[in-house]
Amino acid sequence: MRAIQADITTLAVDAIVNAANSSLLGGGGVDGAIHRAAGPELLEECRSLGGCKTGEAKLTKGYRLPAQYVIHTVGPVWRGGAFGEAELLRSCYQSCLRLAQQVHARSIAFPSISTGIYGYPVEQAARVAIQSVQGAAFDDLIFCCFSQKDLEIYEALLNASIR
Repeated sequence: MRAIQADITTLAVDAIVNAANSSLLGGGGVDGAIHRAAGPELLEECRSLGGCKTGEAKLTKGYRLPAQYVIHTVGPVWRGGAFGEAELLRSCYQSCLRLAQQVHARSIAFPSISTGIYGYPVEQAARVAIQSVQGAAFDDLIFCCFSQKDLEIYEALLNASIR
Protein backbone atom coordinates (compact mmCIF):
# COMPACT_ATOMS: atom_id res chain seq x y z
CA MET A 1 0.00 0.00 0.00
CA ARG A 2 1.49 3.32 -1.05
CA ALA A 3 0.57 6.87 -2.02
CA ILE A 4 1.87 8.77 -5.04
CA GLN A 5 1.16 12.08 -6.74
CA ALA A 6 0.31 11.44 -10.38
CA ASP A 7 -2.32 11.55 -13.09
CA ILE A 8 -4.25 8.32 -12.54
CA THR A 9 -4.90 8.02 -16.28
CA THR A 10 -1.17 7.41 -16.89
CA LEU A 11 -0.72 4.51 -14.47
CA ALA A 12 0.12 1.10 -15.92
CA VAL A 13 -1.83 -0.98 -13.40
CA ASP A 14 -4.44 -3.68 -13.93
CA ALA A 15 -7.29 -1.45 -12.72
CA ILE A 16 -7.83 2.19 -11.93
CA VAL A 17 -10.78 3.42 -9.95
CA ASN A 18 -12.96 6.22 -11.24
CA ALA A 19 -14.65 8.52 -8.73
CA ALA A 20 -17.76 8.68 -10.89
CA ASN A 21 -21.19 10.25 -10.64
CA SER A 22 -24.26 8.03 -10.58
CA SER A 23 -24.88 8.30 -14.33
CA LEU A 24 -21.38 6.93 -15.14
CA LEU A 25 -21.46 9.17 -18.20
CA GLY A 26 -18.50 11.38 -17.32
CA GLY A 27 -18.18 14.60 -15.44
CA GLY A 28 -15.51 16.79 -13.96
CA GLY A 29 -12.33 16.04 -12.06
CA VAL A 30 -10.91 12.53 -12.23
CA ASP A 31 -14.11 11.25 -13.89
CA GLY A 32 -13.77 13.60 -16.84
CA ALA A 33 -10.03 12.95 -17.13
CA ILE A 34 -10.57 9.18 -17.26
CA HIS A 35 -13.31 9.48 -19.88
CA ARG A 36 -11.16 11.78 -22.04
CA ALA A 37 -8.10 9.53 -21.81
CA ALA A 38 -9.99 6.25 -22.37
CA GLY A 39 -11.78 7.51 -25.46
CA PRO A 40 -15.40 7.34 -26.65
CA GLU A 41 -15.62 3.57 -26.26
CA LEU A 42 -15.66 4.00 -22.48
CA LEU A 43 -18.71 6.26 -22.63
CA GLU A 44 -20.41 3.78 -24.94
CA GLU A 45 -19.84 0.91 -22.50
CA CYS A 46 -20.89 3.05 -19.53
CA ARG A 47 -24.19 3.86 -21.26
CA SER A 48 -24.99 0.13 -21.20
CA LEU A 49 -24.50 -0.17 -17.42
CA GLY A 50 -27.59 1.71 -16.25
CA GLY A 51 -25.77 3.95 -13.81
CA CYS A 52 -24.46 3.10 -10.36
CA LYS A 53 -25.69 3.67 -6.82
CA THR A 54 -23.66 5.42 -4.14
CA GLY A 55 -21.33 2.96 -2.42
CA GLU A 56 -21.42 0.48 -5.29
CA ALA A 57 -19.06 -0.11 -8.22
CA LYS A 58 -19.17 -1.25 -11.85
CA LEU A 59 -16.43 -2.53 -14.13
CA THR A 60 -15.50 -1.56 -17.68
CA LYS A 61 -12.55 -2.06 -19.98
CA GLY A 62 -9.79 0.55 -19.94
CA TYR A 63 -9.78 1.11 -23.72
CA ARG A 64 -7.05 3.68 -24.50
CA LEU A 65 -5.77 3.81 -20.91
CA PRO A 66 -2.66 1.87 -19.83
CA ALA A 67 -4.92 0.18 -17.25
CA GLN A 68 -6.81 -2.89 -18.44
CA TYR A 69 -9.92 -2.02 -16.41
CA VAL A 70 -11.73 0.96 -14.96
CA ILE A 71 -13.76 0.37 -11.83
CA HIS A 72 -16.36 3.12 -11.48
CA THR A 73 -17.63 3.89 -8.00
CA VAL A 74 -19.95 6.58 -6.70
CA GLY A 75 -18.83 8.12 -3.45
CA PRO A 76 -21.06 9.93 -1.00
CA VAL A 77 -21.61 13.66 -0.95
CA TRP A 78 -20.32 15.06 2.35
CA ARG A 79 -23.20 16.35 4.49
CA GLY A 80 -21.38 16.76 7.79
CA GLY A 81 -20.64 13.12 8.59
CA ALA A 82 -23.87 12.14 10.33
CA PHE A 83 -25.59 10.69 7.27
CA GLY A 84 -23.68 7.45 6.79
CA GLU A 85 -20.96 9.00 4.63
CA ALA A 86 -18.15 6.90 6.14
CA GLU A 87 -20.08 3.64 5.65
CA LEU A 88 -20.90 4.54 2.04
CA LEU A 89 -17.29 5.49 1.34
CA ARG A 90 -16.06 2.24 2.91
CA SER A 91 -18.52 0.38 0.69
CA CYS A 92 -17.02 2.09 -2.38
CA TYR A 93 -13.55 0.77 -1.59
CA GLN A 94 -14.75 -2.70 -0.70
CA SER A 95 -16.94 -2.94 -3.83
CA CYS A 96 -13.96 -1.91 -5.98
CA LEU A 97 -11.72 -4.51 -4.37
CA ARG A 98 -14.30 -7.25 -4.99
CA LEU A 99 -14.59 -6.37 -8.68
CA ALA A 100 -10.81 -6.18 -9.06
CA GLN A 101 -10.44 -9.61 -7.49
CA GLN A 102 -13.13 -11.05 -9.78
CA VAL A 103 -11.03 -10.13 -12.83
CA HIS A 104 -7.80 -11.28 -11.12
CA ALA A 105 -6.29 -7.80 -11.01
CA ARG A 106 -2.97 -7.75 -9.16
CA SER A 107 -2.54 -3.96 -9.11
CA ILE A 108 -5.08 -1.22 -8.48
CA ALA A 109 -4.98 2.56 -8.12
CA PHE A 110 -7.56 4.62 -6.25
CA PRO A 111 -8.14 8.37 -6.44
CA SER A 112 -9.24 10.21 -3.32
CA ILE A 113 -12.92 9.29 -3.69
CA SER A 114 -15.51 11.97 -2.75
CA THR A 115 -12.95 14.64 -1.83
CA GLY A 116 -13.40 16.83 -4.89
CA ILE A 117 -16.75 18.36 -5.74
CA TYR A 118 -18.46 15.98 -3.27
CA GLY A 119 -16.72 17.85 -0.44
CA TYR A 120 -15.56 14.98 1.80
CA PRO A 121 -12.69 16.25 4.02
CA VAL A 122 -9.49 14.70 2.65
CA GLU A 123 -8.03 13.52 5.96
CA GLN A 124 -11.27 11.81 7.00
CA ALA A 125 -11.69 10.24 3.55
CA ALA A 126 -8.08 9.04 3.56
CA ARG A 127 -8.58 7.35 6.94
CA VAL A 128 -11.63 5.50 5.63
CA ALA A 129 -9.79 4.58 2.43
CA ILE A 130 -6.73 3.16 4.15
CA GLN A 131 -8.74 1.25 6.75
CA SER A 132 -11.06 -0.12 4.05
CA VAL A 133 -8.30 -1.72 1.99
CA GLN A 134 -6.07 -3.04 4.76
CA GLY A 135 -5.34 -6.70 4.24
CA ALA A 136 -6.36 -6.67 0.56
CA ALA A 137 -4.27 -9.15 -1.42
CA PHE A 138 -2.79 -7.10 -4.26
CA ASP A 139 0.79 -6.87 -5.48
CA ASP A 140 0.43 -3.09 -5.72
CA LEU A 141 -2.29 -0.96 -4.14
CA ILE A 142 -1.87 2.74 -4.87
CA PHE A 143 -3.60 5.84 -3.57
CA CYS A 144 -3.11 8.25 -6.47
CA CYS A 145 -3.24 11.83 -5.21
CA PHE A 146 -3.79 14.82 -7.44
CA SER A 147 -2.17 17.40 -5.15
CA GLN A 148 0.94 17.50 -2.99
CA LYS A 149 -1.23 18.38 0.01
CA ASP A 150 -3.37 15.26 -0.45
CA LEU A 151 -0.22 13.14 -0.90
CA GLU A 152 1.18 14.42 2.40
CA ILE A 153 -2.06 13.49 4.19
CA TYR A 154 -2.08 9.98 2.75
CA GLU A 155 1.61 9.43 3.46
CA ALA A 156 1.24 10.61 7.06
CA LEU A 157 -1.70 8.28 7.64
CA LEU A 158 0.03 5.35 5.95
CA ASN A 159 3.01 5.87 8.27
CA ALA A 160 0.84 6.36 11.37
CA SER A 161 -0.70 3.92 13.77
CA ILE A 162 -3.82 3.22 11.68
CA ARG A 163 -1.65 1.12 9.40
